[in-house]
Amino acid sequence: MKFKVLRQQVSTRGGGVEIDLTPFGYENEKMTAYQNYLGGGMLGSINNDCTIRDWFGYPELTKIAEKLSMYFHKLTNPECEYEGMSFEDRQGLPLNAY
Repeated sequence: MKFKVLRQQVSTRGGGVEIDLTPFGYENEKMTAYQNYLGGGMLGSINNDCTIRDWFGYPELTKIAEKLSMYFHKLTNPECEYEGMSFEDRQGLPLNAY
């Protein structure tokens, strides 16, 4: 799945990525995947949001959100033996620390 990235900010403190949903048939709509810093060098789970009201009720949009979250995970998760974390393990963490 190819994304048209509008904004992307990735750091060790979290960040986010925003895509255009026009190529998926949703004219002038956007979706984001973002991640918060929990403290102690740890990032929380990846969450999504969308400009479409009640977007989570649309199976196609929830599928796009999952793929976008996986894409963002690859950007923020180093692929090394000591620091790497699977997408599933990451999603088991809290969204924020408070």
